[in-house]
Amino acid sequence: GGEIVEGPEAKNEAVVRELYEAINRRDVARVHRLLAPDLEWWFHGPPERQHLRRLLTGEEEEEPGPQEVAAFGSIVLAEGCGPGAVVWIHAWTVGPGGVITQVREYFDTSLTVTRFGGDSALAPTDGSVWESRLHRRARKSLPGLLLAI
Repeated sequence: GGEIVEGPEAKNEAVVRELYEAINRRDVARVHRLLAPDLEWWFHGPPERQHLRRLLTGEEEEEPGPQEVAAFGSIVLAEGCGPGAVVWIHAWTVGPGGVITQVREYFDTSLTVTRFGGDSALAPTDGSVWESRLHRRARKSLPGLLLAI
C-alpha cells in the first residue's frame, strides 16, 4: 500500500509483517524472496509444536499472524497464540537488502529480551527490554528464557 516506513527498525519490522502476509496469502514466490536460501532456523520446543515449519511447508492451514511485533535493530520479534492457547514467539534476523537470514522459534515460553553492548557485556546500553505478553492473557505459567541481543 501507500504506507511510509522510516528507519532501519521500521523497515525490518515491515519485512517481517510482509512475510506473515505472504504466508497467509500462500504467495510462495514472495516468501522465497524474503527468506535467505540458507535460512538459519533454531527451534526451541517439542517437535509437535513446530508450527512455523508446518506453515511454510503447507502442512498446516492459514494461521492468524502475530498479535505483537517489536524490532530491535536487525532483530524483529513476533508473538502470537495458536490453537489450544499455544503461545509462540519468532525472533527474526533481517539482513542486508531486507532478506531474513535467521529465525529462532519458541513455544510455550516466556521470553525476555535485553540489549547488551559497549565494552561490558553485563550492562544494558540503553535499557531496551522486551517481554512476551500473550502467556499472561492465556493465563499460563511458562518457563522463561532471556535472549540477549
